[in-house]
Amino acid sequence: EIVDGFEELKTIDKAISIFGSSRMSLNKKYYKLAEQTANLFAKSGYAVMTGAGNGIMKYANKGAKEGKGESIGLNIIIPLEQKHNKYITLPLEFKYFFVRKLMFAKYSRAFVVFPGGFGTLDELFEALALIQTRRVQPFPVVLVGSGYWAGLMDWIKKNCLKLKTIDKEDLNIFTIIDNPKKIVKFVNDYYSKEGEE
Repeated sequence: EIVDGFEELKTIDKAISIFGSSRMSLNKKYYKLAEQTANLFAKSGYAVMTGAGNGIMKYANKGAKEGKGESIGLNIIIPLEQKHNKYITLPLEFKYFFVRKLMFAKYSRAFVVFPGGFGTLDELFEALALIQTRRVQPFPVVLVGSGYWAGLMDWIKKNCLKLKTIDKEDLNIFTIIDNPKKIVKFVNDYYSKEGEE
């Protein structure tokens, strides 16, 4: 799977990974935000990668495809038989979560994380841990949905920070932005500043 993944994705120069729930059917405002964000990234020359499922992932792939960008889906084979959504232009399938995570980390210029469940949180915290421990070159991590993430942010500050299980600087590893244009600008600015240094 690792070799096949590298072979399939070797032509991807820069991609944005968008994560989020496949189940959030009652709150479609995040679908629209995901679609707009992916569309703007595609129009800015980025490929968009998702976990290939429905919900937020589907709308992110839709936005990327309609923005004439590469719309990549890294599907995981699980008992629930998730099938990749119809907006994917480059589908890949993985049996092992760790291989799929490797592909997201290797080919992403940024992680954009919408509201989601355990899978989304797993991807988010894996990225934060890799950046914090300097196992990877730092990259932007953007959380979308300030209302959704507010409780988690409070918990991190009141518990992790207070008990010094993280440093204050670790809070700078990620940012919260709810506006699609500002998200794209944040990522573009990050790399333009990096190029100046």
